[in-house]
Amino acid sequence: MKQSADLIALQKRLGHVFRDPSLLRRAVTHASMSGPGREDNQRLEFLGDRVLGLVMAEALLREDRQASEGLLAPRYNALVRKETCADVAAQIDLGAALKLGRSEQMSGGRRKMALLGDAMEAVIAAVYLDGGFETAQALILRLWGARISNVEEDAKDSKTALQEWAQARGMQPPSYTVIAREGPDHAPVFTIEVRLSTGQTAQSTANAKRQAEQAAAKNLLGQLD
Repeated sequence: MKQSADLIALQKRLGHVFRDPSLLRRAVTHASMSGPGREDNQRLEFLGDRVLGLVMAEALLREDRQASEGLLAPRYNALVRKETCADVAAQIDLGAALKLGRSEQMSGGRRKMALLGDAMEAVIAAVYLDGGFETAQALILRLWGARISNVEEDAKDSKTALQEWAQARGMQPPSYTVIAREGPDHAPVFTIEVRLSTGQTAQSTANAKRQAEQAAAKNLLGQLD
């Protein structure tokens, strides 16, 4: 089967040419496009999450041979969480290759953190199945790059970090407000605003309230820095 131009371009950005292109096609196919004869990427996402986890656990052990489990765990969580996977997906413009149903296209699915994060995990699984563990490992280490050595900065979740910042200055804890809810009931999109008692605010949008709150807190921390 002839490959589409977007998948050929994606392989170049990944640095891996698939022996079985159907794996990549499945990895970028969202459930909104699944149907008879067309599998979505949910099963690959499940596998890719585990491959990513193993690679990151090993990388962290190599990076800091003295760190305790108590230090390694938050670093690990920071590297494998959905937000990080979505950042990496945006880095390689994975959204441009996603196969989405009309409703997801119309609601900005190519930029949604949850969709990008899931697709990134699915792509990792596709590379693993196509080229083996070492190929997938090399891909992950290259794409995550400096995030691994700099993970200490991201190990604490942003909501906790923002609350501690406010408390250290004698301020009330930040407040989080849902200012918009869009999309169908089965796939809502939330826009959250976080506000400090000083009046400083930031917003973010995601498919889950928790993710939107974390992203909004991170955005506000960026302003404060």
